[in-house]
Amino acid sequence: MTLPAAQQEAGFDAAALDAYLRGAVDGLSGPMRLERIGGGQSNPTFFVSYDARALVLRKQPPGELLPSAHAIDREYRVISALSRTGVPVPPALLYCQDRSILGTPFYLMEKVEGRVFHDCTLPGLAPQERSAMYAALAQTLAALHNVDVAAVGLADYGKLGNYFARQIARWGRQWELSRSRDDAHIDHLRAWLPEHIPADETVSLVHGDYRIGNAMFHPTEPRVVALLDWELSTLGHPLADLAHTAIAWLSRPDEYGGVAGLDLDALGLPDLDRFAALYGSQARHGQTLQPFHLAFALFRWAVIFEGIAARARAGNASADNAAETGRLAAAFARRAAELTA
Repeated sequence: MTLPAAQQEAGFDAAALDAYLRGAVDGLSGPMRLERIGGGQSNPTFFVSYDARALVLRKQPPGELLPSAHAIDREYRVISALSRTGVPVPPALLYCQDRSILGTPFYLMEKVEGRVFHDCTLPGLAPQERSAMYAALAQTLAALHNVDVAAVGLADYGKLGNYFARQIARWGRQWELSRSRDDAHIDHLRAWLPEHIPADETVSLVHGDYRIGNAMFHPTEPRVVALLDWELSTLGHPLADLAHTAIAWLSRPDEYGGVAGLDLDALGLPDLDRFAALYGSQARHGQTLQPFHLAFALFRWAVIFEGIAARARAGNASADNAAETGRLAAAFARRAAELTA
């Protein structure tokens, strides 16, 4: 895309970015090519390509932001720290907080070649490859949770202790802000969850949105080469990540692209117990997934879907089908409540 066209698409001065990068990054030759990456990221993301370098840029959105929202400096910090571990992340190159260039802070990383699947059934692959890829997804999550956060400089990356209590309170407040209806299941969960938090205070680095769509697989091999989208990462309980991933097994294909009701054996996909066992065989913390963790994950998703529906009603949601998510909020809340029986 030419610079004038790229500038119109990007909403910032592409020529200023080009000039900055040529002075900050080695090996940039030929014209800069800029392409916006779709997929609904809340932080605008772009491919930035030169003749011999393929890069990815992530920036804050324009306009006034909440103080803790769109913290791309945290994204850059965590992938930089993890580059010293066995957790696969894109190589981080630079962070720029100078707003005079793009209007917002941004960071740059190397582009990693691979495959990203937004369909949990991994269409077009052989069953044995699907099985191997889900095993890699479980093992990579365990590797993330095994990271010694102090050793990589992330001991202060989030608050310590009371993770689930804080999360339940946070999503309860969010429900009050976005609700458009009464929901007895949500009311039940807001009372039940705080009373059933497991006693352990295990703490690890958590991704916050760990799922098949945020894992990039090798172009031809069934292994993860990069974990993407670290916007929600923090210090927390590792089983919150595992339960978030488990939503794939707790939702149907017509709800959130899940696999509930499908013939998993024929597809070569593990069931949830098998996936959790694969994860547990590698994770060092020794804790096991409980109904509480699954109910919490479904409660969180119910509130997220209600928020999307609220933005759709206000006319400012980004997803074309955002208005349909109201039914998902009710369905996920009901399913979570069923787990508490």
